[in-house]
Amino acid sequence: MSSARFAMSQAVRSAYREGKEDETLPPLVAIDRIGKPVGRLKKGDAVIFYNIRGEREVELSRSLLEAGFDEFPVEKDLALHFATMIEYHKDLNARIAFPPEGVIEDTLSEIIAHYRLRQVKITESEKAIHVTYFLNGKNTEVPPGEERVIVPTRKDIAHFDEAPEMSIHAVTEKAMEKIHDASYDYIFVNLPNVDVVGHIENEDAILRAVEAVDTCMDHIVNEALKKGLITIVTADHGTVEKWLYPDGAIDTGHTDSPVPFIYVHNNHRDILLREDGELADVAPTVLELMNIPKPAHMTGRSLIENHSPRTAGKSRRVLLLMLDGWGENNSTEGNLIARAHTPSMDRLKKTYPHTLLAASGEAVGLPPGTVGNSEAGHLHIGAGRRIYADRVKIDRSIVDGSFFHNEAFLHVIRAAKDAGTALHLLGIVSFFSSHGSLDHLFALMDLAKQEGMRDVFIHAMLGRRGELPESGANYIEKVERKAEEINLGKVVSVIGRYWSMDREENWDRIEKTYRMLVYGEGTPVTERS
Repeated sequence: MSSARFAMSQAVRSAYREGKEDETLPPLVAIDRIGKPVGRLKKGDAVIFYNIRGEREVELSRSLLEAGFDEFPVEKDLALHFATMIEYHKDLNARIAFPPEGVIEDTLSEIIAHYRLRQVKITESEKAIHVTYFLNGKNTEVPPGEERVIVPTRKDIAHFDEAPEMSIHAVTEKAMEKIHDASYDYIFVNLPNVDVVGHIENEDAILRAVEAVDTCMDHIVNEALKKGLITIVTADHGTVEKWLYPDGAIDTGHTDSPVPFIYVHNNHRDILLREDGELADVAPTVLELMNIPKPAHMTGRSLIENHSPRTAGKSRRVLLLMLDGWGENNSTEGNLIARAHTPSMDRLKKTYPHTLLAASGEAVGLPPGTVGNSEAGHLHIGAGRRIYADRVKIDRSIVDGSFFHNEAFLHVIRAAKDAGTALHLLGIVSFFSSHGSLDHLFALMDLAKQEGMRDVFIHAMLGRRGELPESGANYIEKVERKAEEINLGKVVSVIGRYWSMDREENWDRIEKTYRMLVYGEGTPVTERS
């Protein structure tokens, strides 16, 4: 293979040999023979940020687009022609290729608010977007009577495996306070540790995270029992219950496992739960327990088999406890939840009615066979119906050809072509990430070829979540081969997603990515023929 064409994938492999890994890979920047960075963002260039989901893409987009941005020094008036795959934020000055189809109506939160009941959502900031925006049907407005308690995620550590407990004790304290306050009719608590720490290749830290969740769950559930609340214990997707690939390699990504659903109440003996449930059935179940009619839009079904006022329980107060990333796996092979000491979960399953919920693939609006994720999980738990993900819509548009006539893409590409400026394709390089797909990048490269673009620069983000070790270099090579095949495009920057896909206002990380994109700061990678 030509070293000129495949220089960047070789540079990533060299970084592996130096002990670096995909998620936190420092920036690599292509330079020409005289040492000048190649493919930097310049005034009037076109950019397509092709990631989906959006909550980790807003900060970088703001730095490139926002007038008066002052979180760190930026170039003024880059005047980029900017398009995003989906809407990252309604105030961004960007064209949206696949805009939202409208606010999801009659979510669980909205219905509770409609009946003038008081609700509170509690987590730490690492998961704030999920228990607010996604749980409320991608609605940024706060319903009447809804309170949000967001405990700050620790910033005194570089990586979460240094403190697997994160801020769980503070979250637990806040949950206890609300349980004791009888004015709250519905309490939602998310414990994020298993999901967050599970993405890091550190077995001891993951075991500590699982055990911290088990311990704090016990405190919360016991307090809810004392106060007569009905508690639902569930999760949004699996993670560390399948921590190994069949060949023994470590899988730090999400899984296709089902998740638990446990009904915890002093009067539980007459409760029967369905066995064919999915996450969209959680909201109708909560409404039934609160004696609230299910709206027509909510097509999920209550998980309670024996419907009657007696079995629904007299109390209207419900606590939904979300163990983020806690999947179910009957096999103990590579199952870190099974390996951890979890006496509280073991006791709950033995004592109270429980069942399993589908939390991946079509059950949460994703392509068949794909793993679950926090976005889809919270969205379906809150909406009470299946909602097709942006990825499904985008994939379908590629198949039916409408992708190649998308107005947002064509506008920015043609603006660059007419002005003689470059097109930059920016995003995750992965087949399995919930933030995007190589198929989407390849389709954009084909579209640029179709439109006669000359200068197409690719800025890749890597992140080994659900990927085999050192998969990033393989993906970069696939992109380089695609560029060679169509004789268009060049990978000019590579960086770990840790530096580019933040949602906690760690502006020092975003600045590193910005300076790579605009100034070419990073480890130089020279193309030699």
